Amino acid sequence: MLSLSALPSLAVAAEKLSFDTLYKSSGVLGIQYSERALGLRGKPIVIRGFMAPPLKPESKFFVLTREPVSVCPFCASDAEWPVDIIVVYLQGTLAPVDFTQRLQVEGRLEIGSWTDPQTGFVSQVRLRESTVSKI
Repeated sequence: MLSLSALPSLAVAAEKLSFDTLYKSSGVLGIQYSERALGLRGKPIVIRGFMAPPLKPESKFFVLTREPVSVCPFCASDAEWPVDIIVVYLQGTLAPVDFTQRLQVEGRLEIGSWTDPQTGFVSQVRLRESTVSKI
């Protein structure tokens, strides 16, 4: 199980990204990612947010949200995907953290609709090979 202590970072220095700079726009015409986010696709980034309540106690993934939420925002279809959440796939498992605890996550950025073959969940933005620390 991963701890929330200092974990080794990715080999390449991670660029900072925020929920405010992830998208250029979103609306009835869909999501448009920012040029910055598109330029960081496939690269390590660091972003801050909150852990949404997970579906099970220890998991290899969780949903990072802009603001604290007390319900799972990940149980919606691709069309209803909120623009202020990111699916975080961990290097190991992680026990749930209080939803009001601010976290810093470092991982490789993936952008675009993708369906997880194990869970069937659909995501628009993901971080892979991620590590987590409390801030």
